[in-house]
Amino acid sequence: MDFKTIKTERDGAAYIITLARAERRNAVSTECMEELIAAAKEAESQQDVFGVIITGGEKFFSAGADLNDALAIGSSKEGVEYFGRWHRLTTSLERLAKPVIAAIEGFCVTGGLELALACDIRVGAEGSTYGITSSRIGTVPGAGGSQRLPRVVGASKALEILFSAETIDATEAHRINLINRLVARGEALKAAKALVAVYAQRAPLSLAWNKRAVYQGLQMDLASGLELESFLVASIYSTNDRKEGISAFLEKRQAVFRGN
Repeated sequence: MDFKTIKTERDGAAYIITLARAERRNAVSTECMEELIAAAKEAESQQDVFGVIITGGEKFFSAGADLNDALAIGSSKEGVEYFGRWHRLTTSLERLAKPVIAAIEGFCVTGGLELALACDIRVGAEGSTYGITSSRIGTVPGAGGSQRLPRVVGASKALEILFSAETIDATEAHRINLINRLVARGEALKAAKALVAVYAQRAPLSLAWNKRAVYQGLQMDLASGLELESFLVASIYSTNDRKEGISAFLEKRQAVFRGN
């Protein structure tokens, strides 16, 4: 597919999406949102893709939403439509049946961080910075930041970040679990690819259903979540991949999964 605001490429089992609006510091426009959704769906359709990586390149991840789009909002109705686009994007990443990794160099702020929070794993390089600056311009996060951030770092730490509208460095981001991995400057994409290489040795249905169990379970009470887990594990026991996985373990060989 041809895209205007992003670039895509394959590297082994990884499908890499690079934000390509350097002149706008990778600000996410409505066009970019639609292209990200389309690229993610394209990756999902490819059986030999085991992980999607979203990156902004070597200098920065994203400065956030394109303010030209935000300034064009003239009514509540238009606001609902605009932020609905954001939610379609972030929800599509969370519901994607493959792991999604954000590989972050440089700044990752406001809408950029909200995009990264919708990814399953965040790999941040030394020198990267993180923040949601909505309170500086008299708004609140509109792409899920007020909901996903506390689920990742806890309510009090999320409020500290939201109240101050200041950025935190990569070391602090790693300490509070905002990023899963802290790597050397310039190594975020390489580290993300290494994660996908591991996922390529795992059962595709296991990856997809683990993701589903976690995200849906977070919306449930414990008893309902355990019931969901029981349903999923009972269902996966009837798959060929489960039979192959156990047979390979007993035979002390590498499993060959086929996603069925």
